[in-house]
Amino acid sequence: MKIGIIGDTEAGQSLAEGLLELGHEVMLGAHADSELKKWEKRTRSKNAHLGTTTEAASFAELAFLATAWRATEDVLQQIRPELAGKILIDITTPLEFEDDGPPTLALGHDISGGEMVQQSLPDSHVIKTLNFISHRHAVKPAFKDGKPAMFLCGNNPSVRLYVAELLGQMGWQHVTDIGGIEKSRLLEPLCALWIEYGLAHETWDHAFAVLDN
Repeated sequence: MKIGIIGDTEAGQSLAEGLLELGHEVMLGAHADSELKKWEKRTRSKNAHLGTTTEAASFAELAFLATAWRATEDVLQQIRPELAGKILIDITTPLEFEDDGPPTLALGHDISGGEMVQQSLPDSHVIKTLNFISHRHAVKPAFKDGKPAMFLCGNNPSVRLYVAELLGQMGWQHVTDIGGIEKSRLLEPLCALWIEYGLAHETWDHAFAVLDN
């Protein structure tokens, strides 16, 4: 599959590398002034491509949104036409960073980042998932103490099923569909909790799991 990664963040680069390992053709969409040729060379894959965010959106059969939240609105305005009719998997969380202390959510109970992305892209199918896990574990997650859980939400049930199957191919064995894109209001605070746990335990190699009796 041709996959576009919208955003040249560490998360975007890491996700692109994982998807390349699974055999997909991937274009990493970077800002025009980014210097990511080293990434392109490091992957050593004929299926790795580098372009602008607009080019990556046009290239994609399916896209991932991996921008820093502060840049998301501007990027979405640029790529809206190219993503019409396509699936966009939103792995962002609307975090605000202060000089001291952990980041906080910029949005709360009334609307979520996922909903804002869907509103900005009314002709696209937005799925929120993978926003509360380290980018190092987004593909082929492996934890010694058990199998991590992943949740997803979006407005189109058939698209949610398709993305759940893709997550399975990426190594996620416990995927739960929790409904419409408004459920992003539940998933985005999970990222804040994930960060708080990481700060308390000085680790970024942790995940959430669901224990069934």
